[in-house]
Amino acid sequence: MMLTLTDEAVTAIRALTARPDVSEGAGLRISSAAAENGSVEVVAALSAGPAPSDHVVEAADVTVYVDVMVVPVVEDKILDAETTNEGQVRFDLLSVRGIDDGTSGI
Repeated sequence: MMLTLTDEAVTAIRALTARPDVSEGAGLRISSAAAENGSVEVVAALSAGPAPSDHVVEAADVTVYVDVMVVPVVEDKILDAETTNEGQVRFDLLSVRGIDDGTSGI
């Protein structure tokens, strides 16, 4: 599985996992969840560690755990991050071919 992390994503994950209330070895877990309209969406949240079937992606000094069910969605994508005006981190999956080729917020 190939998931690339931007510098912004690495910085955001590092900041989230460096908080004192987060256990060592924690990372960002990308998984799926049912949306209100019945569709399935990709979500990201802090996780103390991987689930048994998760794929593990390491970049720089951060770890991303990818649920096996969403591997086809994130494969060959770029994980980017930005901080909103409210101070929340928003992660986006970008196509390797470029931002104009489709983005998916998670």
